[in-house]
Amino acid sequence: MSSPPSLPLDFSRDKTLLRRQLQAERQSLVDRLQRAQYLQQVLRVWLVTRKETAIGAYWPIKGEFDALPALYRWSEAEPGRRIGLPVIDRETKQLRFHVWWPGCPMEEDAFGIPKPKDTESFQPEMLLVPCVGYGPGGVRLGYGGGFYDRTLAALQPRPYTVGLAYTHGWVPWLKAEPHDVPLDAILNEDGLAWQSPDSEHPAPDLKR
Repeated sequence: MSSPPSLPLDFSRDKTLLRRQLQAERQSLVDRLQRAQYLQQVLRVWLVTRKETAIGAYWPIKGEFDALPALYRWSEAEPGRRIGLPVIDRETKQLRFHVWWPGCPMEEDAFGIPKPKDTESFQPEMLLVPCVGYGPGGVRLGYGGGFYDRTLAALQPRPYTVGLAYTHGWVPWLKAEPHDVPLDAILNEDGLAWQSPDSEHPAPDLKR
């Protein structure tokens, strides 16, 4: 895979329209399966370097990268490791993370997205966060609902956050808004795209 391409000149600087454009492009990527395989490898190597034992992830929608296969292999490597999927708290509009494993009971949430049914909740030490787009300094473009920003503002201690995206989502002019919480790291199919200079972990060599 090559370096993140420049966006076409007709990509909008209006975030609502930009979200639609990036989602449509992601779903139409002819090599998305290959990109996903590369990102699986990148994520598996990244997880080996980490000390966290409780990770919150997401159920992939709209062409998002599926992190669950790599996470399941990670969880099987040592006892006590936990994977969680988000459940929306209707009152606070924040995310709670409930334990997930392959074959666990599931139900759909209000948005039609599968979530664990009646499994234990826990506070993750790391969050894997899907990105519609991403920019310099760990800026993430999400779907606009603000669920992750509200959740990160409330969680103490704050989990280490890792954005997952394909290189097509790089937006060089993307800037954080006052409510945006920057990511600690971003991984794409080429490797480590961003890591905060304040990270306690040195950046591993993830380039293929």
